[in-house]
Amino acid sequence: MRGLACLLMFQTHCYDSWLGGEARNGTFLMYSQLGGTLPAPLFLFLAGISFALVTDKLVRKNVSAAEITRTMARRGAEIFAFGLLFRLQEYLIAWGWAPWADLFRVDILNIIGISMILMALAIGVALRLANPHHRRPALLMSAVLGTALIAMLTPPLWTNWRPSWLPWPLESYIDGVHNLGAPQPWLFPIFPWTAFAFAGLAAGFVLFSDWGRAHTSQTLALFGVAGVGLVAAARWLDHLPVQLYSVYDYWHTSPNFFLMRVGLLLVIAFLSDAWCRWGFGARGFSPLIQLGQTSLLVYWVHIEFVYGRFSLLPKRSVGISTASLGLLTIFLMMLALSMLRTRIDWKSVVRQNPQAQARREKLT
Repeated sequence: MRGLACLLMFQTHCYDSWLGGEARNGTFLMYSQLGGTLPAPLFLFLAGISFALVTDKLVRKNVSAAEITRTMARRGAEIFAFGLLFRLQEYLIAWGWAPWADLFRVDILNIIGISMILMALAIGVALRLANPHHRRPALLMSAVLGTALIAMLTPPLWTNWRPSWLPWPLESYIDGVHNLGAPQPWLFPIFPWTAFAFAGLAAGFVLFSDWGRAHTSQTLALFGVAGVGLVAAARWLDHLPVQLYSVYDYWHTSPNFFLMRVGLLLVIAFLSDAWCRWGFGARGFSPLIQLGQTSLLVYWVHIEFVYGRFSLLPKRSVGISTASLGLLTIFLMMLALSMLRTRIDWKSVVRQNPQAQARREKLT
């Protein structure tokens, strides 16, 4: 799934950066950007699933609630620090023409880190309040409640309840206002983006439950069915004659659009499992699986070759065919970088190669 998110991210960024003229006004770019609504939710959803996996392991080892909270919050703080470092790097590389406000832009790495911190706090509270014999249901309930609360609060926090009394660098983490006086849909504030991480957390707790571990394929198949149901429910809610909110913005703040995307994420989770079990993903080398192993690295690097000073093509000035060739180049470059990264990572190579592990044990 991370590899798919990387591929969708590449096409979104490449066509957005490079297409110009008539190509920029056609339906091709529109559908490209529509596909671009999935990479960030995928990354956040998978962050939530990974978070659930680690939390489940710690709970099974009877680690205390306080220690679990500290451990998981520390992981989130590290990712958040990477996000700040990335923004500093981008600012320094673009020195002279990048506005200083870019240092405070709320980007995807920032919000993944904050999502992890919020999830750590939520599971800490759930573990403290729960009966020792009902910790897992409490963890699942905290994830579901967190998802619903964030999604439902997004519309008013972008409109009537905007915390405009905060300095804009802080308000931007709530509603993505940046320094532009109004929430910006191209940023990644807590509302609604962290809800995708909490949705992944809930899915992860189901997947790594005792029943889920024993029936992985059936669990993911149920995810697929549930995903189709959520998509249908989102469409039905969107077409109701009465809306809950005074300001209804389907594409940016609506809980219905959020529900639609969560449904698609669950369907993608099922299809990804099927692809890896019975499709080409089970037949040797998979470029998407490879990219998914180094998603942070390829995200970090490709930005400079698409949006940055070292852009492969002139920005907003080429046609679809030229931009597509540029996209293919970016994909191959990032795939090569990913392969290089995993090959020089000795621990990773040994983990994936039992024979190398056995030879190393003999040597030592």
